[in-house]
Amino acid sequence: MTELRRPIESGVPDPFQYMHPVLKSNYGHWKWHDRPRPGVLHHVAESGQEVWTVKAGTQRQMDVYTIRKLCDIADQFAEGHVRFTVRSNIEFMVSKFEMVQPLIDKLAAEGFPVGGTGNSISMISHTQGWLHCDIPGTDASGVVKALMDELYEEFTHEEMPNRVKITTSCCQINCGGQGDIAINIQHTKPPIINHELVANACERPAVVARCPVAAIRPALVNGKPSLEVDEKKCVCCGACYPPCPPMQINDPENSKLAIWVGGKHSSTRSKPTFHKLVAAGIPNNAPRWPEAAGIVKQILYAYKENAKPWERMGEWIDRIGWARFFELTGLPFTKYHLDNWRGGRASLNASAQLRF
Repeated sequence: MTELRRPIESGVPDPFQYMHPVLKSNYGHWKWHDRPRPGVLHHVAESGQEVWTVKAGTQRQMDVYTIRKLCDIADQFAEGHVRFTVRSNIEFMVSKFEMVQPLIDKLAAEGFPVGGTGNSISMISHTQGWLHCDIPGTDASGVVKALMDELYEEFTHEEMPNRVKITTSCCQINCGGQGDIAINIQHTKPPIINHELVANACERPAVVARCPVAAIRPALVNGKPSLEVDEKKCVCCGACYPPCPPMQINDPENSKLAIWVGGKHSSTRSKPTFHKLVAAGIPNNAPRWPEAAGIVKQILYAYKENAKPWERMGEWIDRIGWARFFELTGLPFTKYHLDNWRGGRASLNASAQLRF
């Protein structure tokens, strides 16, 4: 009896093993495509075969019962094939036009809105928050739920100048991302250290090395090895908290939300860009985060009303200028919005083209 080969857990997985037969047989040989309605993509192959893709939004953090429900819908109303997008939308593929509307009706009846294609607000991507992560300052998935409840119509309709990609992050140092609009946590006070626990819970040299501004140094407190923070140097990033939980930086009053705009990963029409801070000190007000949601809507509707067709958020701001942006959105401009750090111009690639 031969031993089974162990799976290789590196590299890109085989994309064909679960692919819809029409996609597999026409891979790389598509003639044209269109969008019959928001949330539905229609592809026609050179062979004449057609496939319709129905995209629906999910709650992002899914339990096994929801996944089973979605799979049951795929078996009963589609052709048994689904795929998830990077923003946790689910896509059902069917080869008959007659199957599209019953599938949409079933998804709507089960609470899964169909949309997210074309010039709409895509499903908001987010980090793990309180559910999975051990260092969050807020619940990014909760912020997403609160925002998507208020932006539901913008997901199911294609009425924006271009696609709008929103991201949320529950800390400043791990898995945030660039976006047309990004909501991030900002700690505004240095960590509070529990000196009784540091010696047993923290590897002090690793914590000292982790600080990006050299604000942490070893100390002896009450006869026990501990750490201390130079608060004049500290930038309140929270990098010390993961390797040393006794250096607690999360605070219900002093951990605030901030909103950034104009980020873009793609190189279509314009090069990738870093987003810029436009609002800070927003209350981290669970469970609905009304203050953050209100500011996001101010920005979105100013963009919707004033941007030219196909302009992304950052391209619109580049055209009208930051002074006009703050005027149209009604946001206050302060000295903290001035970005005078220029190191990235020499050390970071700012486009998708390779340079040597």
